Amino acid sequence: MGNVKGFKEFNRELPSTREVETRVKDYKELYVEFPEEKTKNQAARCMDCGVPFCHNGCPLGNKIPDFNDAVYEENWAEAYNILDSTNNFPEFTGRICPAPCEGSCVLGLNNQPVSIEHIEKSIIEKAFDLDLVKARMPTKKTGKIVSVIGSGPAGLAAADQLNMQGHQVTVYERDDEIGGLLRYGIPDFKLEKWVVERRVKLMEEAGVVFKTKSEVGKTVDAKKLLDDSDAVVLCGGSTIPRDLPIDGRDLTGVHFAMEFLTQQNGIVSGKSLEKAQINAKGKNVIVIGGGDTGSDCVGTSNRHGAKSVTQIEILDKPPTERGEQNPWPEWPMTLRTSTSHAEGCDRSWSVLTKAFVGEKGQLTGLKLVEVKWEAGKLQEIQGSEKVLPCELVLLAAGFLHPQKEGMLENLGINLTDRGNVQDANYQTNLDKVFAAGDMRRGQSLVVWAIAEGRQAAESVGEFLG
Repeated sequence: MGNVKGFKEFNRELPSTREVETRVKDYKELYVEFPEEKTKNQAARCMDCGVPFCHNGCPLGNKIPDFNDAVYEENWAEAYNILDSTNNFPEFTGRICPAPCEGSCVLGLNNQPVSIEHIEKSIIEKAFDLDLVKARMPTKKTGKIVSVIGSGPAGLAAADQLNMQGHQVTVYERDDEIGGLLRYGIPDFKLEKWVVERRVKLMEEAGVVFKTKSEVGKTVDAKKLLDDSDAVVLCGGSTIPRDLPIDGRDLTGVHFAMEFLTQQNGIVSGKSLEKAQINAKGKNVIVIGGGDTGSDCVGTSNRHGAKSVTQIEILDKPPTERGEQNPWPEWPMTLRTSTSHAEGCDRSWSVLTKAFVGEKGQLTGLKLVEVKWEAGKLQEIQGSEKVLPCELVLLAAGFLHPQKEGMLENLGINLTDRGNVQDANYQTNLDKVFAAGDMRRGQSLVVWAIAEGRQAAESVGEFLG
């Protein structure tokens, strides 16, 4: 490494966020400009360790010490080439990845880990500034036709790789815009949509064809598409949300998180509403589910002007430090406070939802009880029941499996016991049909979806010869 003592000389530092009272009034990205010299110093903290476990922590296998060293040397072209060799979309992962690489950073054993995610974002944005990022033009044409179903991160990665292999790639998306989860699932304050549009434009220049409002199995005949293609890659995501079928579920004011987030992303993009807006303004909001989607609901509710926001979770509160059962380099199962939480949110753990309470068909409260885990079983704590007032509940308890009706049923795709697409090296029970991303592995991270798309494309390439 260019500075072998950098981890002793510099502390971990990240860009500051805009003031809360300012940022909750818009949907712009949160972070303020970070001096390039400071990014260089952060790259200098990389230790030149004997075995860089960050490689293992990253699902994409990014060559992290290599691009850190290039950043320290201010060789941005080299840094970009190194990063681009393993990651199709660092502008996405540099903004919304929880950075499992940092959880495996050797420096994190007795210090703060290297700020890898920030460095990754810095590299790709500097590359765009220097006009280093070009459309990935194939060097040859195979004449083979490949159809990719779904334009989320897995579908985009698969399409990008397959196009570079020289195949004619068409991506089918049932929504009116390309991007899937990136477009409609993640709020703009975490990922502004010009970032997605910029990449889609590059892929179009490279020859990838995108077709929106094209739902395979509904508006597009799935069997005909299969007949007309040399290979098909299913990247439709895990889209069926986990429901909470308890008393009062049909009350007005109870919604799935994705209903709320998708609608708001459309509003930010200037689209007209097809249904009445799910508005948190002036309401007591309760978010059920402690993950990233729940956090996104918190941030969006704050921007609506909610009266109060509470996030509840059935599991115990995570520890602030690793426990003996969660050693390095495993992903640290510790308490995380997001920027959305910092904007205003009450959080409760070990809480079970008993019923939705309402009057005249309208939600007015949520009946809860405290719980504890004993011998692997959930036990309610007697006398702990209470009703929290609320007029809006957002269900953010995760996703079960992909949609079975339509494409999967029409094609006769075999599923696992959990309802995901069954495969062998990304190939389904139909020779010409492959699968990647959440549709195959279940609900997961954007970085895993990109990795899956790349690996599925490799399997398709081998199949097509």
